[in-house]
Amino acid sequence: MTATDTASQTPVREALADAVATLGGATREGQVKMADAVAQALADEEHLLVEAGTGTGKSLAYLVPSLLHDSRVVVATATLALQHQLVERDLPRLVKAIGSRPGVDASYAVLKGRSNYACLHRVREGAPDDQGTLVDVPLGPMAEKVLELRSWAEKEAEKGGSGERDSAPRHTDREWRQVSVNHRDCLGAAKCPFGEECFVEVARDKAQKSHLIVTNHSLLAIDAIEGVPMIPEYDAVVIDEAHELVARVTQAATDELTAAEVERAARRAQKHVDGSEADDLADAADALRAAINETSPGRFVTIPEVVSDALVLVRDAARSALSALPKPKDSDSADPGFQQAKGGLQEVFATAERMAAASDADVIWLNEGSDRIPPRLCVAPLQVWAQMREKLLREKTVVFASATLKLGGDFGPVAGSLGLKAEERTELGAGAQRTEDVLPWVGLDVGSPFDYGRQGILYVARHLPPPGRDGMGAKTLDEIVDLVDAADGRTLGLFSSRRAAEAAAEVVRKKLPHLTTLAQGDAQLPELAAQFVADPHTVLFGTLSLWQGIDVPGDTCQLVIIDRIPFPRPDDPLMSARQQAADKAGGNGFMQVAATHAALLMAQGAGRLIRTTTDRGVVAVLDARLATARYGGFLKASLPPMWATTDPAIVRQALKRLSESASV
Repeated sequence: MTATDTASQTPVREALADAVATLGGATREGQVKMADAVAQALADEEHLLVEAGTGTGKSLAYLVPSLLHDSRVVVATATLALQHQLVERDLPRLVKAIGSRPGVDASYAVLKGRSNYACLHRVREGAPDDQGTLVDVPLGPMAEKVLELRSWAEKEAEKGGSGERDSAPRHTDREWRQVSVNHRDCLGAAKCPFGEECFVEVARDKAQKSHLIVTNHSLLAIDAIEGVPMIPEYDAVVIDEAHELVARVTQAATDELTAAEVERAARRAQKHVDGSEADDLADAADALRAAINETSPGRFVTIPEVVSDALVLVRDAARSALSALPKPKDSDSADPGFQQAKGGLQEVFATAERMAAASDADVIWLNEGSDRIPPRLCVAPLQVWAQMREKLLREKTVVFASATLKLGGDFGPVAGSLGLKAEERTELGAGAQRTEDVLPWVGLDVGSPFDYGRQGILYVARHLPPPGRDGMGAKTLDEIVDLVDAADGRTLGLFSSRRAAEAAAEVVRKKLPHLTTLAQGDAQLPELAAQFVADPHTVLFGTLSLWQGIDVPGDTCQLVIIDRIPFPRPDDPLMSARQQAADKAGGNGFMQVAATHAALLMAQGAGRLIRTTTDRGVVAVLDARLATARYGGFLKASLPPMWATTDPAIVRQALKRLSESASV
């Protein structure tokens, strides 16, 4: 079926047309194509990768067929911003538009991790300290804020609210921990005196009765891949922002261990263990600290003997302390101090056991730490595609959606990282059936409503010297000043390091004092973004969170600067291990890992420029390798198809014209 067919030919198209008309939008060819493909993938139980550019309206394109599907669908997002948009804006409006149509089950719910909800037991009884004693209100300046959060939580309980952190008064992470618990510290609904009112249990009960469940990548990974039941039974899942999934799954499966955490677990156990087991765990913490202090940071190809010995001590001591915990009496079973002690011991034991095992499937390294963060041992899976293939893709029908899924012009690199094989790809509409060994999938690019060739210029500063390890040279800094001056501000600078962003900001402030120059770290990101939008004659320089997390349509942003190709650092423990593993398996580790990582980030960064059909501007890449290196073609093919040039004079003239014609 083609996108030119009339909308009345399928229930999905009819519902989509009604939704678009009710919401005051216009029919978009890419949106119709995507809705058709999602409906077909769900019906045929065939995996789908769909790239839908900014402005396509992909949320509606997967929500409509999901509401029409005959069984429960889970929608998983990477960011809280998109989750909030779906639950607070898109779904209520969509339900109002098509909720009464035949075949539409308009019930939906949101599920988040336990620590995202206020805990009524902690709110009403207080938080236990390291010795397990309940503390009513923490001392010091945070007390007033904690009392405010408690009052808010009580009002949420009274009115049947969600108790979600997103709707709470403004607070810090430390303040929120005084009114929330993680899964290990939770008493459980059966034991908790406030279990019937529990915000988490209420959310789960609503999800159990709902057709559509909105959650996040991490919770999906814990449920589907780690096998911890967090989500009610479902057959299909739509993963939005799917370019983030591998990183989020990896993050969910990463564990850390510090000497301070082991000490804390020992202190918490002290009150509940009669023997010397808690003291033994404290001694093991000292051994771990000493081992870390005499070990160089970085990845362990083989774990140093002193670290291995310390991990064994921690593992065995934590196991002994767990065994020494008394079987809880009725009074103990609802004791938050006991639950906190038990949870801490379980976490320390599980992490130490995993690290001591030194599995080939894991990567282990020592993070150096900083003045505020102690050195810590880390362990992460070498790869996650096999787990996703066996535990998610074999069990569920999965739709992967994003504005960035084709790298180098092909779905293959991303599909492989997700657990799908190139030879399993089928033509759209083939309706191939799953077998034990084959997982058929379809890749579909529905295009973009933007005319990138007319709206944007890709400028590669080929004349600049290649970037070095010692930061940006004078010529590169001069280039930045010239470009920003031509744009009269209106610049978003995406840098590979905080040091580079700050160095560029310092030079621009000095040479272009009439402009407002902001650097990430000057204030919180929302405040910086608001200031950037409010005054077009502003420059905002920053690092990774700006590459993916800022949306500034219009004349505010007419120049995006990328200082260098964002390859992972050579000393990045996980990326270097994955690259070596790919080489060892006979592949090209550089292209499969480093270049793919860089292509994904560059596509996300370049995507900050054109956000509406009226946006115009330049993406300036100050790394000549994009034009001269063999892998440059792969990277350029991953970017929006803008008109390309290496001539700085043409670019400066274009920026000046845009600046002069800007509305402000």
